Amino acid sequence: MKQLILFGVILLCNKKRLLNFGTIRMIKCQPQEYTFIPRTWIFPAEYTQFQNYVKELKKKRRQKTFIVKPANGAMGHGISLIRNGEKLQAQDHLIVQEYLDKPFLMEGYKFDLRVYILVTSCDPLKVFLYHDGLVRMGTEKYHPPSDSNLSQLYMHLTNYSVNKHNEHFERDETEDKGSKRSIKWFTEFLETNNLDVSKFWNDISELVVKTLIVAEPHVLHAYRMCRPGQAPGSDSVCFEVLGFDILLDRKLKPWLLEINRAPSFGTDQKIDYDVKKGVLLNALKLLNIRTSDKRRNLAQQKAEAQKRLYGQGSMKRLLPGSSDWEKQRHSLERRKEELKERLAQVRKQISKEEHENRHMGNYRRIYPPDDKSLLEKYESLLATAFQTFLAGRAASLQREMNNPLKRMKEEDILDLLEQCEIDDEKLMGKCTRQRGPK
Repeated sequence: MKQLILFGVILLCNKKRLLNFGTIRMIKCQPQEYTFIPRTWIFPAEYTQFQNYVKELKKKRRQKTFIVKPANGAMGHGISLIRNGEKLQAQDHLIVQEYLDKPFLMEGYKFDLRVYILVTSCDPLKVFLYHDGLVRMGTEKYHPPSDSNLSQLYMHLTNYSVNKHNEHFERDETEDKGSKRSIKWFTEFLETNNLDVSKFWNDISELVVKTLIVAEPHVLHAYRMCRPGQAPGSDSVCFEVLGFDILLDRKLKPWLLEINRAPSFGTDQKIDYDVKKGVLLNALKLLNIRTSDKRRNLAQQKAEAQKRLYGQGSMKRLLPGSSDWEKQRHSLERRKEELKERLAQVRKQISKEEHENRHMGNYRRIYPPDDKSLLEKYESLLATAFQTFLAGRAASLQREMNNPLKRMKEEDILDLLEQCEIDDEKLMGKCTRQRGPK
């Protein structure tokens, strides 16, 4: 089963790191919802905007620190900290981000969290969060950035690929010691210190969902382009395990640093093996992948392609010169076929959801959420993301996205089917029956 490469709207900075252009538009539309992303500029495209920001800071006699990442870099290579943004060149291909200088510290060290996310489908969107992960710590005691310590990357960077080269990097076989620990241990640490663990996970979940909502319209469009002829809502053939890198500030607010579409599953330490084994095994059980799935799906695609090629659809074509009665009957038949197809998809989704509920393991579904008010909030954001994406797009795509059947439940579709049957009986001149209870 192939992987779905998420974030069709993104700049691919290297083989792993992704930065989302669509997020910028969403920040402008919903600024109060996207406060978890540090100010970021993509060079050379946004060089002028960055220099204008630097000039504003200078006028106010304020100084900020920026973290500079080469666009073609990986594993921490080429990252540096600067305080004089005017030195940067317009032609350089860089990611420049405002440095968060008031992080939550662990034993005096700065750290970040690697949170694992499973996306099982983009049509409809389904997102699961793994309730463990990695805490990756710096290897020198943290001090706020100053002109004298900007080059001390072991203090400022939390990348494992950077800190493992420091002589102070501690490898330990337990999850509560050393320079790499588990999020499970971290949540126990929060509880011990009377900090709100529930709020911590809710904040992380919201950050993840809002970020994926930005990407959803683009991902869905790319996915449909890869599967021409497939009905909307047909079985998903893709999934993705993502690695979200998150920094906590001193108020425990999470900030999104970057998203890895191909997070490392290397196991240099026991803590790696324990966490990553759980991520993968739990994902495979939840996905319910079988060896026969690929063969069956390919055979189905081939059969549907042949039907389209030879015009072997289940509906008969309406002949030229047909009467109004024939046109009405044809319209009703098309409507019934559309409803039955959607009903089958809804029932498949219900069956799949029942399997997921029984086999989630250490995952938890964060989209769609069970909380109705939270779901309404997310759906509003998703609608805004689609409106932004659909501007200027083909009318056929807009009609599909706005199809009311996409939001209907099983009982609503059955009710419409019953009405179609009654209308059909009227056209045929049969004795009409009374509609049953909805």
